[in-house]
Amino acid sequence: MSVVMPIRNEADHLEAAVASVLAQEYPLPFDVCLAIGPSDDGTDAVAAAIAAHEPRVTTVPNPAGITPAALNAAIAATSGDIVVRVDGHARLSPGYIRRAVETMIRTGAVNVGGRQVPVPETPFEEAVAAATTSWLGTGGATYRVGGQEGPVDTVYLGVFDRAAGSQVGWFDETLIRNQDYELNIRLRKAGGEVWFDPELSVGYRPRGSWKALAKQYYEYGWWKAEVVRRHPESLRLRQVAPALVPAALMASIVLGSRRRIWWSIPAGYAAALLVVARSPQVAAVAAVQHVAWGVGAVAQVARRSLAIVDLR
Repeated sequence: MSVVMPIRNEADHLEAAVASVLAQEYPLPFDVCLAIGPSDDGTDAVAAAIAAHEPRVTTVPNPAGITPAALNAAIAATSGDIVVRVDGHARLSPGYIRRAVETMIRTGAVNVGGRQVPVPETPFEEAVAAATTSWLGTGGATYRVGGQEGPVDTVYLGVFDRAAGSQVGWFDETLIRNQDYELNIRLRKAGGEVWFDPELSVGYRPRGSWKALAKQYYEYGWWKAEVVRRHPESLRLRQVAPALVPAALMASIVLGSRRRIWWSIPAGYAAALLVVARSPQVAAVAAVQHVAWGVGAVAQVARRSLAIVDLR
């Protein structure tokens, strides 16, 4: 078994993340490969020090600096029959790897994952955590809100069967984000099953500022639209709603200058968020998630449409 970790600017978190992996109880030897992207916070030195003192840890360069390239480089540098993805901010729950492998053997799945559990450290991060772990903020994705064990579209991070991943070509390096969801689409198309096990959990720290949150969800929307363009059958209703929010709000604001009745749309939207969220800050976080995601998705579609027009 091999653990692969895409790392960039993680100097403050890397030691703890690697320690959570090495602390896993597993009956067979396993190795950890860190794919190091261009960093300006001393990540390279921290990674080198870890590798120097821990024989199970190796490093490979990731000059491209993007997550899918890092994952592919680390996978190519390892040989375990099972590939475990862990991110630099992640904290694996005790027994995570063993449980995931046992679930894979029991179910025959080619990818197994569990819950993404936020570990906030500030009041703002607590609001982000509240929004992302409810259907209000993210549409109710199973790995965020929990659910019954069974087949799903995608899981957080993932524990993969190497042969299945190699068969479909692993991660698409043209996708900056959403590459995990896209890989799971191809795994399922190839006849594999992606399995959610609620007993598995991985801790992560939510974004800590409005700017970082908006950037994150803008990118989510942008790359989700690109994945849907490539795999139209993967579109889900919960992914359509956020794309409509910016257009509806903008149209109602423009039309509201002529007839006040149109102001009922943004007012109703704000009221609904406040009622469901029960907190102004959580409601505001959810609004930023919706609008940023929607703007990103619309921007991607518009860019593609303009490119087609130019070609003609």
